[in-house]
Order: sequence, then C-alpha cells, then structure tokens
Amino acid sequence: MIRRLLLAGLALAPAVIALHALADLGETTLFVLAALALIPLAWLIGEATEHAAEHTGPGIGGFLNATFGNAPELIIALIAVHEGLTEVVRGSLTGSVVGNLLLVLGFSLVAGGRGEIERWSSLMAFGAIAVAIVLFLVPSVPSWDGDPDRSSIAALSAPVSVALLLVYGAVTWYSLRRHRLLHVSSDEEIEGWSFRASLAALVVATTLTALVAEILVGSLEAFAEKAGLTDFFVAAVIVAIVGNAAEHGGAVIVAYRGKLRLAAEIALSSAAQVAVFLIPAVALISWLIDPLALGFRQVELGVLAASLAVAAASLWGGHSSRTRGFVLIVAYVLAASAFFTAGDRTFS
Repeated sequence: MIRRLLLAGLALAPAVIALHALADLGETTLFVLAALALIPLAWLIGEATEHAAEHTGPGIGGFLNATFGNAPELIIALIAVHEGLTEVVRGSLTGSVVGNLLLVLGFSLVAGGRGEIERWSSLMAFGAIAVAIVLFLVPSVPSWDGDPDRSSIAALSAPVSVALLLVYGAVTWYSLRRHRLLHVSSDEEIEGWSFRASLAALVVATTLTALVAEILVGSLEAFAEKAGLTDFFVAAVIVAIVGNAAEHGGAVIVAYRGKLRLAAEIALSSAAQVAVFLIPAVALISWLIDPLALGFRQVELGVLAASLAVAAASLWGGHSSRTRGFVLIVAYVLAASAFFTAGDRTFS
C-alpha cells in the first residue's frame, strides 16, 4: 500500500514544476507541495541505490547515493551565491554535514537496530571531516573580525578549497578501490534492477529533486518570515534538511530493510562528501559568479566538531543500536537549538 502511494506520488514532482511555471500559487502552498514532492523522490533514490549496491557492494552504493543525493545541495548553493545570500550558503552547507552525521545516521540506526558497521569506511569519513574542520579555520578565524565576505577571506578560501578537493580525490580513490576488491558480483547473480536501470533511476530522481528543491528554497523566505525564524536558522536547519531529503529517505529505508552497512555508508559518505567536496567545489565555482568566502562562524565550526565527536564515539566499535541512534537524534536537536540561539550574523 505504502509502495503504491509512493509510486503514485512521483507524479507530484513534475506537477509542482509545471504549477510553479504556469500557475500563480502562493509561496506557502508551493513550499508545502514541494516538500511533499520530495518524499517519493527520496524513496526512489533509496530504492535505486539499494539495487545498485547489490551490484557494487555497500561502500560504492553509499558513494553513489551520497553523490546523487548531494546534487540538489550544489544547485541550491550556487543559486544562493548568485543571489548574494552568502550566509545562507555557508549555513546550509555546514548544516548539511551536521544533519548527515546526526539526523540521517541517527534515524538510520533507530530504523535498523542492532548490527555491524563498516568500521574502516567510518574512520575514513570521520578523518576527512576532521581535516576539513581544521582547514576551515584558515579563512574562518580572520573572518570573525570585520566583513566575513571581504575579498581577502575569499582569496584565503581558494587554496583551502583546492587542498580539500585533493583530500577528497585521495580518499575516494582509495575507498572505491578497496570496496571493489572486497565485493565482486555480476548481473547474472542478482535478481532485481540491472545496474544501468538503477543508475538511470538515480539520474532522473536527482534531476527532479534538484528542480523541486529549487522551488522549495525559493519559497522558504516567505515561509520563514511568517514563522518568525532567522535566515541563518532556516539555512542551517530547514534548507539543510530539505537538501538532504534523498539521504534521509534512502538511508532510513535501507536500514529498515536490515542493510545497516549501506545506510551508514550513505549518511557518512554524504557528510564527508559535503565537507571535502561540495563546500570547496561551491567556493571555487563561485569565482565564476561572485567569490564565496569560507568564513564560517564560531557556532558553525563548534557544532561541526561536536557532531563529529558524537558520531565517531557512537560508531567507534563498529556496532550500532537504537539507543545510539536516539543519542544522535538528541544531539541534532541540541545542534539545531544552538543554531536557533545564535541568530543572524552581525559584524562591524
């Protein structure tokens, strides 16, 4: 029954896109419709990833989900850069890392219960995020005094971004090579979707997700104003959750089906990919639009570091449980509370 509803719900995405282009709907109505449209799209990405992982193994499957799931965030960030919403960009990207580490991983552990996690892959992801946090300090510390968007901070962000992309390339090459050696399969051994069909579904679902997410973000300001929320909180929590809709749905669905390793790979691969690929990629591409300075606030870096510590402690032994999942969810509530309390950035 639920599967049929989700399949039928896939028609909502093109309907929302058409309504946005042709009809004069209110911002609140668009926000609600776009949010509803993301649910079946997230399910489709999770379904396609699960079938793809049967051919590639959980490591590469998690990498695929993280890659396709993060595409909307890249598009959202570049649109916000074009509109000059630098705080929205930085807040949404750091909020995305925190959301994957705590919220997506937490719900996955709650849905999956007890099980084993690929410990080596987890450590690689945690290490990549730790390196990113340290490098973020280079442009961030000077930005705490004065205009965080000044050209000197943007200039400092460029070499940091290049270094992070090199880290991403090295970690990705090593991880995929390792998983390829650990997992060998062929289409003849597997029932279900072929790898090509799974990849095609991921491409279509991700494209629709990006278009719907753009509509949702475009209506967020009006929604946030009515709700009395700050732009920073909206970016770090609401936009980040919306951008991670694919990872939320995909990870929780596969975890519920007993594939905890794949679920953890999705959450951690996505968090690491945002930290060492998406953020530097946005910073470098932004030079074609308007240079983005990676001048993160103290609250952003502090919450990032705390989230990393909690997630690493929860999975350090390579085991999962519902209790650990609940701990991660509570930690996310505290992180969101910190973002809410911080309010919008001010400088003299």
